[in-house]
Amino acid sequence: MSKGEPSGTGAVLEASRREKLRKIESLGFDPWGQRFDNHIPIGTIRSREGEIVFGEAAQHSSGPEVRAAGRIVLQRKKGKLIFLDLWDWSGKIQVLIGNNQVGESLWELAQCFDLGDIIGVDGELMRTRTGELSIAASQLTFLTKSIDTPPDKFHGLTDPDLRSRMRYVDLVHTDGVLERMLRRTKIVQSIRHTLAEEGFVEVEGPTLHTIAGGAAAKPFATHHNALNIPLVLRISPELYLKRLLVGGMERVYELGKNYRNEGISQRHNPEFTMLEVYQAYADYLSMMDLAERIIVGAIEQPAAGYNILWNGKEIDFTPPFARRTYDSLIQEYTGVAPADPAVLIEYAKSLNFDVAGKHPDVVKNDLFEEKVEPNLLNPTFVMDYPASICPLTKRKKGQPHIAERFELFVQGMELANAYTELNDPDLQEQLFSQQLSGQKEDESMAKMDHDFVRALRHGMPPAGGLGIGIDRLCMLLTDTASIREVILFPLLRPE
Repeated sequence: MSKGEPSGTGAVLEASRREKLRKIESLGFDPWGQRFDNHIPIGTIRSREGEIVFGEAAQHSSGPEVRAAGRIVLQRKKGKLIFLDLWDWSGKIQVLIGNNQVGESLWELAQCFDLGDIIGVDGELMRTRTGELSIAASQLTFLTKSIDTPPDKFHGLTDPDLRSRMRYVDLVHTDGVLERMLRRTKIVQSIRHTLAEEGFVEVEGPTLHTIAGGAAAKPFATHHNALNIPLVLRISPELYLKRLLVGGMERVYELGKNYRNEGISQRHNPEFTMLEVYQAYADYLSMMDLAERIIVGAIEQPAAGYNILWNGKEIDFTPPFARRTYDSLIQEYTGVAPADPAVLIEYAKSLNFDVAGKHPDVVKNDLFEEKVEPNLLNPTFVMDYPASICPLTKRKKGQPHIAERFELFVQGMELANAYTELNDPDLQEQLFSQQLSGQKEDESMAKMDHDFVRALRHGMPPAGGLGIGIDRLCMLLTDTASIREVILFPLLRPE
């Protein structure tokens, strides 16, 4: 039932459709259909319009015989003719059903058609007198009866929550939704293609972890009954992929789901898709080049270049992307010397930031998020973060207070994160201990991953690691403002 329908209307419409279902059965047709071979996509049928031959009379044309299957999205009757708009995921085409052309039995079947029904059509491709490309039906096959009424064709689904909840209707009846979701699949295919060309192999790590590691985030907790142990859904695949580096898999990646028990917003969904890549004998600069190749490769390059329109703003993805240091951006957008903790803290206080008990570098990062990130509109690699907030990152040679890390920002949104990976097991254990200091050991986020440290003791080669948020990348490349609009089934409250 469409939102806003008068009480009882939905029941009346459903009763009418069920009556037609019974009529279809009584006519000897299966209302739930059977296998329907050799049909071709409507988009392909439309591409064959050049095969239509026009006779001496301009009104007459003849074309190839075609077979289509799809959903009825528009229907109108005119005497002994029925006009349908048939839709599939490749396009839409008009179908003409005439009493004389299909015979009495199929004409009677056609009286039972409703919007949303799925049918098969055999017929001749032609143009009507008004020039409309159409299929003149000679044979009809009923494939599926739609019991519920689709939304109004002029308004569609307008409620955002309802659109996400009823994505199966949204895909058919809201313009651009199916195209956006199919574009997402092409973006993911492009990423895999780029990585394959670079010699990377795709792997699948566990999504049930005994310890939440690889990121600072709150996990979803669960329990394994047979082993009687607590588990968490993974917040990151990082530590398992690094174990594979130890095992000699020199170029690995995983493209899959992570889960973080945190807020929901236009840029956050608790279940999200991440790409994580690790390359032996590389560093964060290697990952910077790789990130650029992955993203540029995922853009359907227009003739004019790599300019993308997003949310009414133009983004220039022309490589190479800008590269700036963290401290230089702090200086530019705050006017405060980034190397002076006392001055930074006083500046933060002047902005009413809560600085009590915080490490100066944490305060510095709070300032970065507030004052710098919103200004990073075109793709910008931000390099060389404070080492104290990067416990899994190798320190810059000769500058132990700086981590070899970058984040990529576009339109003020973090899109990618990368490190030169720390492979010193003793330093890693020390940094883990510092990070966990003061937290309760029974908290899932406050446990030392001793096996990971043990793996490092067997020797992990110098390496670079990269993470890219796939949902956010898809937002940017499909001109979509909300992350829910690029996820087929985002998390929602129960009805």
